[in-house]
Amino acid sequence: MRIIKCDCSNGLNDDCIQAAMSGAEDISEGKLVVYPTDTVYGIGADIFNEAAVKNLYLAKNRPFDMALSVAVADRKMMESIAVLNENADKLIKAFLPGPLTIIIKKRPEVPDIVTASSDKVGIRIPDHPMAIELAKRAGPIVATSANRHFHPDATDISMARVAFGDTVSTYIDAGPSTSDRPSTIVWLKDREYEIVRPGPITDK
Repeated sequence: MRIIKCDCSNGLNDDCIQAAMSGAEDISEGKLVVYPTDTVYGIGADIFNEAAVKNLYLAKNRPFDMALSVAVADRKMMESIAVLNENADKLIKAFLPGPLTIIIKKRPEVPDIVTASSDKVGIRIPDHPMAIELAKRAGPIVATSANRHFHPDATDISMARVAFGDTVSTYIDAGPSTSDRPSTIVWLKDREYEIVRPGPITDK
């Protein structure tokens, strides 16, 4: 287990880039990484490494029938794992990067373990330079909160360390979260939508 500290408050710098490189290397090796987002801290793994995703479920004590969200770096990466439509594009242009997760039809390449065998995937672009840089280097990564199931969301690294200890290979510490609320989750149904989990973005 290692803790890498970096200050990304003014954007990416050499320390942040090095932290992202180290985190991405661990993810590529099937390890778990805790990283900052624009909401609470997340715990990530390579979504295409089913063993790593299974280990993440076990670390969180999360039921396997509860799907995991995915973080990507940009729209192009989002399109590589999800089937986007006009309504998705409207939400992307309006709110992403930002604290919004869109549930939409997944592409067949996304393993069922990530989506709890659903044909849909929850996907977002976090508005945080570290999260985006990590996804750029590692590819699509799990974007679930860094906490044990039914425990408070981690808003700093110490909370995540208490939850996971040595189960996580690398903790990227960018200081306290600027928000204590996880992202809003919206389920797109053709031309309609449903807010599955309220969050910072509302329909008002």
